[in-house]
Amino acid sequence: MSAISIDRASPVPLYYQVARQLESAIESGALTAGTRLENEVDLSERLGLSRPTVRAAFGYLVNKGLVIRRRGTGTLVAERPIDRDLRLTSLHDDLAASGLTPATRVLKNEVDHADSAAAAALEIPEGALVISLRRIRFADGEPVAVMNNVLPAGLLHLSTSMLDEHGLYQLLRAAGIRLASATQRMSARNATAAEARLLGEPRGTALLTMERIARDESGRPVEFGRHVYRPARYAFTITMPESQTAG
Repeated sequence: MSAISIDRASPVPLYYQVARQLESAIESGALTAGTRLENEVDLSERLGLSRPTVRAAFGYLVNKGLVIRRRGTGTLVAERPIDRDLRLTSLHDDLAASGLTPATRVLKNEVDHADSAAAAALEIPEGALVISLRRIRFADGEPVAVMNNVLPAGLLHLSTSMLDEHGLYQLLRAAGIRLASATQRMSARNATAAEARLLGEPRGTALLTMERIARDESGRPVEFGRHVYRPARYAFTITMPESQTAG
């Protein structure tokens, strides 16, 4: 653990002094991903601080996604989060653009019947045939998202080997399908037992969620995505034009 100095005469809150020094050590690389931080009891005794003060410092770091807490393991420095600009691109493309190595495990690739949500999103009758996909996306070997996609049946041929090696939007473009617009909805919820297992997280961990309806140049819905992401490894960035930022 990097040396931490406390200035009790400073007007800066003690918890924030601790948090900022740990944050700087993480950002500089002095504390690398996976490093276990000193536990609250030991750190509070070493610095002469109360446990609530140290707990508040760790809470600050957790809220910023810089550390994660795991039962039985302690507080660990988190992996560098993937910051994704909200554009009409696939996660596979964004990971590659970030200098990470994307990989995919295909869990489902079959023709199915559209449920009510997929039917409404794709503007097709409920029960109509669709291509149903479920995949885990990895970045440098670490799982970051579970992706569920539904496409109209007959839109294109998607083999499992193709999905293993390429992003979905790359395959759509190769088939001559040009995406022109999308509607996205972001939220958060607790992981199901299955999602937690696939992402290597404890059951009930909070996950980021995104629903997307993508349309081609004619305005036809061609893809409905329902994805969940590990928040410690993922963030979304929205850039708005000046006309939309006026208070």
